Amino acid sequence: MNVLSNAPVTTVLPVKDIERARKFYEQALSLEPKGYAADGNFIFSCSGGAQLALIPKPEGTKAEHTALSFEVQGIENVIAKLKDKGVVFEDYDLPDLKTVDHICVIGSDKAAWFKDSEGNILCVHEGEK
Repeated sequence: MNVLSNAPVTTVLPVKDIERARKFYEQALSLEPKGYAADGNFIFSCSGGAQLALIPKPEGTKAEHTALSFEVQGIENVIAKLKDKGVVFEDYDLPDLKTVDHICVIGSDKAAWFKDSEGNILCVHEGEK
């Protein structure tokens, strides 16, 4: 029995300043706001019934990994549009991870990383179709 395979998913991200984070996700990433939940989290609707919940956490996040990744088509165009909205992409030059024009090619996939207004590491990625 697949207990959770059809359950909608909510990604929960800690944020230091919920209003600043809301502005980033609404204006820079163009996510659809649903509003505040009873517990004080702010919820966004995402594709496929998924949701993003911003949870107030004064100390912020300590994650050094990708917290959320958006699957896109035409990653170069998506990066350009996000940069036009003020998103700053990370660049890496490590032995196992190197970006060129913000994009890292991993096999047949492409990925690019950026931080939200609160320091969470986000990604846009494009897989082979």
